[in-house]
Amino acid sequence: MTTMMFKLLFLLCIHCPVSMSVTVSSSKTKVEVHEHTDAVLSCDFRTEKDQNPRIEWKKKGKAVTFVYFNNKFTSSYAGRAKMEGAALTIHSVTQKDSGEYRCEVTAGDDHVSFGEATVTLDVHVPPHIPSCEVPHSVFVGSDLELLCKDKQSVPPATYSWYKDNMALKVSSDVPYSMDTRRGTLKFASISKVDSGMYRCESSNSVGAPKSCVAQQLKVIDSDPVDISIFIAGASGFVILTLLCCICVCVCRRRGFCKKEKKSKSAKSYNPPPPPPIHNIKTYKPTQSFMI
Repeated sequence: MTTMMFKLLFLLCIHCPVSMSVTVSSSKTKVEVHEHTDAVLSCDFRTEKDQNPRIEWKKKGKAVTFVYFNNKFTSSYAGRAKMEGAALTIHSVTQKDSGEYRCEVTAGDDHVSFGEATVTLDVHVPPHIPSCEVPHSVFVGSDLELLCKDKQSVPPATYSWYKDNMALKVSSDVPYSMDTRRGTLKFASISKVDSGMYRCESSNSVGAPKSCVAQQLKVIDSDPVDISIFIAGASGFVILTLLCCICVCVCRRRGFCKKEKKSKSAKSYNPPPPPPIHNIKTYKPTQSFMI
């Protein structure tokens, strides 16, 4: 009885349809290439029934953007990318192409119709000429920091400093310290022997090292006479300002600095009006006199 039941179950399993779904995978989930070369992002899929599934590629950043949609590339990839099956090839990549890409396959006729695979693209950039900050001159005994930076290299560059074309090495008996990752060269108390031509070099695993143009650093003696004159002048100015403030305060307290009230302006003199003119009758002689 048990044997008969086993045979029946076996026959049922053979004739029962197996429910499958679309499967998507990538043979290489992390791709590292140099700048201006081609990057191939692999994507393999298998479907149950649908022989013509929909294939899309998207890039994940601050927002998800389409790379390949509706059987064509979007504007930023048109003319510089191609599809082979579901694999995506991007020509002459730049640092902007670095990021996470997603291959999505939709098979509408399958039991489970959607599958996806993720591929990360890292575009490596060789060193660029670094920016170097070297002052023209500095006084003896000053602390000093020289700066060097290459913001474009990927992976991040490491830095080395040169004086008069000789590489500077860090040890316990040198008067400076160096940070090869930040690109700094520090002097706690610089001396005249540290004068020279300084340059910085950036390097990584991608390309040849690049160097900035060497710059002259002069370490000069401070002039004690000039310093004393400056100190004396500054002290005299402070003392003079203080004395002026004291004089003004004393003057105001004693009332000498009060502004005198303006005297009222004298009234302008107006002469009295002329007397009224009376009508004077014209004298006419009535008789003539003869002598």
